[in-house]
Amino acid sequence: MTQHYARVYLEKTPQWYDNDRARAIVDAYNKGAGSSQPADEFLACSLVPAATGSFRDFSYIAPDLPEYTAESCVACMECVQNCPDSAIWGKVITPEEVERKLAAAESDTAREIIRGQLAQTTKFWKTYETKKAKDPSSPGGGYFGIFIDPTKCKGCGECVVACGEHESLKMIKKTRDNLPGYFNLWEFFKTTPPTPPAYINSRLKVDLMLREEANQFVGGGGSCMGCGEASSIRQLLTMVYEKVQHRYGVVAATGCNTVFGSTYPYNPYRAPWTNSLFENAPTVAMGIRAMWDQTERQDHHILVLGGDGAMLDIGFQALSRMLSSGMNIKAFVLDTQVYSNTGGQASTATFLGQNAKMSVHGKKIQGKQERRKEIANIAMMHPYTFVAQTVGPMINHFYKAVEQALDFDGPALINIYTTCQPEHQVADDASVRQAILAVESRAFPVFVYHPNAGPTLASRLSLQGNPSINRDWHRRKNRDGSEEIVDFVTFASTEGRFQNHFKDGEVSETLRRSQVDRLENWRLLQQLAGVRNNDLDQELANAKSAKSA
Repeated sequence: MTQHYARVYLEKTPQWYDNDRARAIVDAYNKGAGSSQPADEFLACSLVPAATGSFRDFSYIAPDLPEYTAESCVACMECVQNCPDSAIWGKVITPEEVERKLAAAESDTAREIIRGQLAQTTKFWKTYETKKAKDPSSPGGGYFGIFIDPTKCKGCGECVVACGEHESLKMIKKTRDNLPGYFNLWEFFKTTPPTPPAYINSRLKVDLMLREEANQFVGGGGSCMGCGEASSIRQLLTMVYEKVQHRYGVVAATGCNTVFGSTYPYNPYRAPWTNSLFENAPTVAMGIRAMWDQTERQDHHILVLGGDGAMLDIGFQALSRMLSSGMNIKAFVLDTQVYSNTGGQASTATFLGQNAKMSVHGKKIQGKQERRKEIANIAMMHPYTFVAQTVGPMINHFYKAVEQALDFDGPALINIYTTCQPEHQVADDASVRQAILAVESRAFPVFVYHPNAGPTLASRLSLQGNPSINRDWHRRKNRDGSEEIVDFVTFASTEGRFQNHFKDGEVSETLRRSQVDRLENWRLLQQLAGVRNNDLDQELANAKSAKSA
């Protein structure tokens, strides 16, 4: 029976995310039925129905909500991409549909609210109007709007940071007066047709979330406000669905992603997923891969999802075995540099000098003293393995890395920097900013290693996406024309986990050693990729000149 229902669940999951049966379970739970609920086939198999997180309501928790100003919006979709809770969505609506909805509106006030939420952007209005003028068969301009789901928003403010200089979003206090308006606009969003396919360019990765079915992570998870892991999972599953539709499943290593993803009865995933022990997710995936291959499901993709603790530490042997197997399995590491789920203990991904449980910053020992293990570097040394290291806010780099991994016929590993607000001791809205700074400061360089890209390691490894690629440290240009060196100390100074290394305007020797570690790792990647380092050349030339003198 268990096998039967597991098979039914796998095959029916895409259709069950809004099923009456799932809603009945959630409704009974919300009414306090608890353990008195009658058993059903889900509970009998320890299954949580797919996407029940869509029924969860956070509107009574978050004190703030983002307010949208359509006039300044450029439809960049950055806010949608970086929301960790699937609480903010964009949509293109045809003028005909807008007029129909306006005609059906109950009052002039309701019409004004709708009009205020829609923009004639260059991207979706002017460009399409120009095309239609040249070719009458082309669709004309469409209105673009951003819509907030008040039942999913936790008020982290990540969308405001992602919006940046456009200033189309700002956080405002939630009140009895403005909350009904949010619910009305969300109802408008849900009752208008999906964005017409003509307005979605698959080559423009940032617009993939305009597709209604791209919402493979529906929100309602119990993650922290602004969680960097949740944002990356949403983006990951968006690209997976774009490539293979429903033909995929997830094996999740025990960690934050499994805890916030399975607080019964709320499951934010529309895809089938399973969780075994902390350290053996790759092993479970190998078993599923073998079974699928034997049952003519070679076109199905199996994903392994886990944190750095599960993949770099206790589960490293299982991961290495999986990569060496040659099996078509894709592993994704949510790298927070600590065991976030169990209170922030140090892992082998922890930075030298970082304050973490079991490597506490004290008077004599200043935090973690071991150098960080680079899982992506190690993965490149496995036979015929696709490897990438990326961050979610670098949307094109992230999506292209995932796309290439899915196209690759063999094992793949993608290491993703994911900000953990409580353990990194940063603000709730900091995930985008910190991930970009991690790349700029060489704390977490991005790269792609494709075994089929050439005959040499240098031809296979691309450092494209890193700033100041020919220098030791990135030199950021300010608006006044000046340059600012961004190094690992710059990055560390923005996070509480390194705060004890900054005393009386001085930087500790331990943090200086950590900076050297980051530079050595960056120079190693440059050497492997065949990238010339101008600063290193000058350093060697100066040393040679000094020796001659």
